[in-house]
Amino acid sequence: MIHKFHYGFADIKNQIKADDNTTYNAFSVTKTFTSLAILQLAEKGMLNIEHSVIQCMPDFPYSDEITIRQLMTHSAGVPNPIPLSWIHLVKEHKSFVRNNFFGPIFNKHNKTKSKPNEKYAYSNLGYVLLGQIIEKVSGLNYEDYIRVNVLKPLDIDENELDFKITDNKMHAKGYHKKSSFTSFILGSFINKSKYIDETEGKWKAWKNFNVNGASYGGLIGKPDGFLKYIQELLKPNCRLISDEYKELLFKENHTNSNKATGMCLSWFPGRLNHQEYFAHAGDGGGYYCEIRIYRKLGIGSLIMFNRTGMIDERFLDRLDIHYIDAKKPE
Repeated sequence: MIHKFHYGFADIKNQIKADDNTTYNAFSVTKTFTSLAILQLAEKGMLNIEHSVIQCMPDFPYSDEITIRQLMTHSAGVPNPIPLSWIHLVKEHKSFVRNNFFGPIFNKHNKTKSKPNEKYAYSNLGYVLLGQIIEKVSGLNYEDYIRVNVLKPLDIDENELDFKITDNKMHAKGYHKKSSFTSFILGSFINKSKYIDETEGKWKAWKNFNVNGASYGGLIGKPDGFLKYIQELLKPNCRLISDEYKELLFKENHTNSNKATGMCLSWFPGRLNHQEYFAHAGDGGGYYCEIRIYRKLGIGSLIMFNRTGMIDERFLDRLDIHYIDAKKPE
């Protein structure tokens, strides 16, 4: 570990400071785990990402020309209705049935927005479908597949990283700035009386919740759990996937007209001070998370907030610049 820090409050009302044991909702950073899982199954010969989705999902609701790879690279044309309301309270989790929730959503949004691999268009529904593929091919539910095939090999226990809040006392409250435009329009997307708790200073606190789509945004955990994951992906011959298949994770997709899309298999390529990185951010009700890997430098970074981000902030640009110059290869 090069540097670690924590700052601020996990709970403003009770003045509980964030520390190493504080857990956060990670939202869309989960998509990198989903793509990794798909490639694990491909490496085992259980699916082919170049094949049509319909070959392993006969009830696939879109074109039979769409491939698994296109879902992974957000180039399938699958719609992306705003998912802010796709959450449920922790106390509702035992009775929540994921496929029953998403069935009507797929029925309502049953037409693609573009032809396969015509352009890049981010889609959470595409990653719901990838989660269903993992379940159909592996015979495990999505959460258990990730626990067994990604978290367990890295000795990451459920208190470090999982799909549920394992200890309410250690989980950071999610906050949304009270006086903001997004706070004003929030009532258009969710039942605020159900999901938003009392005001704490200049912040509105969220009640603890789970994301309805585990495969696009369900992971919850400590920063150290995600750091173990990043560190493993930086290693040659890592425990999660062979180098050959790992290269596919970080290969940028090009459209049918050979236009670069700025999207690999769930990872976004970028550059900071001429150094290449691969990243993903996750944001939603009360939380923001961002992870980054500089493969050529052999370093990675992560930051987690318990306040709403709503956009890809590239916050790590401000931090990583202090480390990448020192790690430049000779």
